[in-house]
Amino acid sequence: MSGTLYLIPTTLGGDSVNRILPPEVIAICNSLRIFIVEEIKTARRFLIKLKIPVPIDELTFYIFNEHSKEINLDTFIQPLLQGQNVGLLSEAGVPAVADPGNEIVKLAHSKNIKVVPLTGPSSIILALMASGLNGQNFAFNGYLPVVKTERIKKIKFFERRSETENQTQIFIETPYRNKHFFTDIIDNCSPNTLLCIACNLTMENEFVKTMTVHEWKKENPDIHKLPAIFLIHKF
Repeated sequence: MSGTLYLIPTTLGGDSVNRILPPEVIAICNSLRIFIVEEIKTARRFLIKLKIPVPIDELTFYIFNEHSKEINLDTFIQPLLQGQNVGLLSEAGVPAVADPGNEIVKLAHSKNIKVVPLTGPSSIILALMASGLNGQNFAFNGYLPVVKTERIKKIKFFERRSETENQTQIFIETPYRNKHFFTDIIDNCSPNTLLCIACNLTMENEFVKTMTVHEWKKENPDIHKLPAIFLIHKF
């Protein structure tokens, strides 16, 4: 009989593990000895916070991230096929959402391996919840192009889509490019387009604010190098 692949949420930052994660998640983590992770250093730090009952060095870690596309994925599920339970960890938040772990999950399904998603924080969903924008119809668009001209084209495209489809458009950006992304939005979107910026979600210095682009032009949000989600909706 195959083992179970547990999709384990991690915190979005900070040390408030017990406040953010349900006891069941912590208990399941404590029972596992094999993990598929993006980066070992981050995973070890997270598991130490959970105070797992065995030494970290006695755990087995398989690394799978955006640089691992050419690896034979069957290697990662062999323990599952042999009846062992395995945990899939993201760097932050929930696995397989804006995260390469979906490839592992897809393979598990193809092998009839049981997949169990566990409850935890998703910055995308938390930002949408707190934005006041349309939560009935929304799209997560990930990262926009790095090249400024291409990024602006995409911003305008998604702004039009938000209006024509009554659909909230959600983006993420590399923290050190937050200010550039913010500037591109307020310089190129309609003054009445709503923009929500959600930073450091679940942490003590959490910041969530929704205003029109016109109103944002009077603000100078301190979001440089902070993990942030951006949402826009033109009505």
